[in-house]
Amino acid sequence: MNQDTTTSPTAAWGQLLWDPLRLSAMANEYAVDAWQRSILYADVRRQRGNQYQEHLQEQTPNVLDFASEVIMSGLDLPQPVNYGLVRILPPADTPSDPHKRPFVVVDPRAGHGPGIGGFKPDSEVGAALKAGHPCYFVGFLPDPVPGQTVEDVMRAEAAFVRKVGELHPDSRGKPAVIGNCQAGWQILMAAAVWPELFGPIIVAGAPLSYWAGDMPMRYAGGLTGGSWLTALTSDLGAGRFDGAWLVQNFENLDPANTLWTKQYNLYAKVDTEGPRHLQFEKYWGGHVFLNDVEMQYIVDNLFIGNKLSTAQLVTSDGVRIDLRNIRSPIVVFCSYGDNITPPPQALGWITDLYRNDLDVMGHDQTIVYATHDSIGHLGIFVSGSVGRKEHQEFAANIDVIDVLPAGIHRMLVDENPDGSQEGEPTGNAYLTRIQRSNIDEVREIVRPDPENDRRFAAVARISEVNLACYRSFVQPWMRALVTDQGAKWLEPLHPLRMGYELWSDRHPLAAAVHEAAQHVRDHRQPVSEANPFLQLQAQFSTAVEQMLDQFRDCRDQIYAQAFDTLYSLPLVQAMTGQSLHDDAPPRPHPSETPEHRQYLAQELTRLEADIHSGGITEASIRALFFVLAARGEADGRHFRHAEELARPHLANDFDMQVFRHLVRRQALLMRLDEDATVSAIPGLLNGIAPDDIRQVAGMIVQVIGSGGVLSAQEQTRLEQVSTLFEQAERQAQAASAPAVISPATDTSATVVDAKSTTAMPRSASGTSAAVEDANAAPAMPSSASDTSAPAINTTSKTSSPKPKAPQKKTATQKTVSKTPAAPRTSQTRRGKGK
Repeated sequence: MNQDTTTSPTAAWGQLLWDPLRLSAMANEYAVDAWQRSILYADVRRQRGNQYQEHLQEQTPNVLDFASEVIMSGLDLPQPVNYGLVRILPPADTPSDPHKRPFVVVDPRAGHGPGIGGFKPDSEVGAALKAGHPCYFVGFLPDPVPGQTVEDVMRAEAAFVRKVGELHPDSRGKPAVIGNCQAGWQILMAAAVWPELFGPIIVAGAPLSYWAGDMPMRYAGGLTGGSWLTALTSDLGAGRFDGAWLVQNFENLDPANTLWTKQYNLYAKVDTEGPRHLQFEKYWGGHVFLNDVEMQYIVDNLFIGNKLSTAQLVTSDGVRIDLRNIRSPIVVFCSYGDNITPPPQALGWITDLYRNDLDVMGHDQTIVYATHDSIGHLGIFVSGSVGRKEHQEFAANIDVIDVLPAGIHRMLVDENPDGSQEGEPTGNAYLTRIQRSNIDEVREIVRPDPENDRRFAAVARISEVNLACYRSFVQPWMRALVTDQGAKWLEPLHPLRMGYELWSDRHPLAAAVHEAAQHVRDHRQPVSEANPFLQLQAQFSTAVEQMLDQFRDCRDQIYAQAFDTLYSLPLVQAMTGQSLHDDAPPRPHPSETPEHRQYLAQELTRLEADIHSGGITEASIRALFFVLAARGEADGRHFRHAEELARPHLANDFDMQVFRHLVRRQALLMRLDEDATVSAIPGLLNGIAPDDIRQVAGMIVQVIGSGGVLSAQEQTRLEQVSTLFEQAERQAQAASAPAVISPATDTSATVVDAKSTTAMPRSASGTSAAVEDANAAPAMPSSASDTSAPAINTTSKTSSPKPKAPQKKTATQKTVSKTPAAPRTSQTRRGKGK
């Protein structure tokens, strides 16, 4: 058959109409292929039903694609839960490094079973293993322990992280924890109560501010009258909430994908798509259950109440769950293509908790956010491209993230540019850049709306009233009528379960379809890609998708308009306690209390005292921060070069936590009062040997120059730093000179001779030669003799006097001095001189 057809469908049909025989042949070819694909499609769906039944019979059903061993069971805890901790066994060709921090991946329990974080080799688990980190996984059983609560799950997750930390006493840092979707907010709640257990926390697609954004799911609570429907659903399940209802909500968000695209994609590519479809359906159809008290807590306090992001939640023993208590870096990964957790819901907690950047820094909190342009909600955890890119870079740079200073940062993962510098590791396809951000940039993404908050506050109040009415007048009857056996009979009748239950080998026609599918595979006759009927099929599919998308858009617009109209009515707001002339916000802002402002003011006083405290390590860190601040960002190359430079000088007893606290503290001082902090450098170097000062100055030049050609501003700042270190070196030489000096001795000549032995002699232009050499991007030292060990001696600190000529305060300093200071954390300032 001649397959040399034109690419224009109209021209192809025009030619075929003049050739009836050819048109008939093509129609016959397409009909055979369509019939065979229908048989194969039905057989794959039959396998899907069999897989579903087998999955139900497993004791611990999951889709984890890595070998593992059980470490700890939540059933053995004082408050037992249906969670468990397993160790991922690394592949033989990728052994784990016991000195690297362990990773703990926590899967969401939001209707589906566990394993999505390790669904395939290119996943969160796979990325951690490839980077050489020990890896653990937290999963769960399909049925909850009767009576277990969200707080019990929090305690279990804290116990798991504590156990992982105990298993790795020689780790470079505390365990890094990844929380996906629902597990993200649960992990943050646990870290807010037990902050000492956690290292960096990565929350992927995790909703934390539920009133933010403009996605339709947030209107559901208001349009259904609140959480009484959640209580009814739990009562119909005899105290268990069927997670299939949560999955149904996800399905309703995108009817085109649910009703057509997913099935059509399997039908159109049935020869190759079967295994991938079955793999995903094993996860998508593995529905699990929650206790009624768990689900009611989640809906009342999070989905409708939105109490987490404003520190309104309190545990049963009186501990307030305040996300500002977290002392680990928080990495927020979200996507603009996610219709379940859009960026405003993932980042809105920042604007809910903090008013300005000083407030963030005052709480010593590091927040890093990364956004994706298009990936969907499940793609954040499942997509192989995301696993190979973002999650791979998170794992590779986790130690860098752990020492980032307090404040808001943005992480960008780009393609590694061609012509990378000499010494750059080969095979690294991506380059990670971390930029300093601020709360205003986050606010542009979140777009807080006080009027919108008033509407949702009205919903929360109406939900409380309706739930109380249901519990008083309906719930007793429902609990009396529904039995455990009756609830089990209702489970298979759920709309999502029906598709799995009705078509499997238990159906009388299944054997005939299976036999026909075997015959088709043996005599497959696929249609040509140029067949106009196949092109017509694709066009029809596109039209169906567009029609369903238009239906979705109209539906969502109606939902939004109905919600805004109803809950903006003055009568409705008055019934929920809001008057027209009430200027008070619908919910309290944690940073505006008098106690909070007083606490910040006290911390600022303590911070100002630290400006003139420290030694050579503090001085070198300040110098690096001062010069690199002009760059506004750093990428993975800078961090690798700095680590290579410092590694030969790290003592055997090097404490990562001490180093982390030291770096973060100096960065905070630089952000609060840069001029005064830099001016104090010569004072910090009092009592340090001249050779040590000279070698540390050389190290600073090398690290700064490793990033490429310096800008004019960076070069100016480097010259200022060099001058400060030269000043300190001359003072140290003068202090170590003999007490008796011949009157004939020329002081200036002595200084010149002394400078001739330093690593930074002046050039003819008056510029430090080391500064000029920085533009040449010097190579890293090859041995420990190239630089001096005192540069990383984090335990030897001295208190230095204030500079003789303090800098005049700038406008920035005046503003800072009037702003309340940060709250003092409970952790000890290790490494600080007494």
